[in-house]
Amino acid sequence: MDNQENIDQMSTLSQVMNTMAKRGITREYRMNDACEMRYEDSERNYKPEDLTILKSYRFEGDSNPDDNAVLYILTDTEGNIGMIIDSYGADSNYPGEEFDAFLRDIPINESDEY
Repeated sequence: MDNQENIDQMSTLSQVMNTMAKRGITREYRMNDACEMRYEDSERNYKPEDLTILKSYRFEGDSNPDDNAVLYILTDTEGNIGMIIDSYGADSNYPGEEFDAFLRDIPINESDEY
């Protein structure tokens, strides 16, 4: 898929998530109430250096700032690929500063593959 076609077909969060699902990326990394980052259905606790952000997508609602969201595609040191979905702005999916600090410390290696 060339870049223009890719951009045209991936302008909403649901479109990007559908495209990622077709590529087998369906699982999420999530921070639990104890501020531990885990890969969906895993007991492993990740540190920021255990993950790498491969791509980030930002979405802005046309009329409502509460519709702002960001989708991160990440890989871990074991080769698992997953995503983090977060709203941004006034309301985040993750309360507290722990999530933001964790996210800022994840290395970024942007890839055109995603």
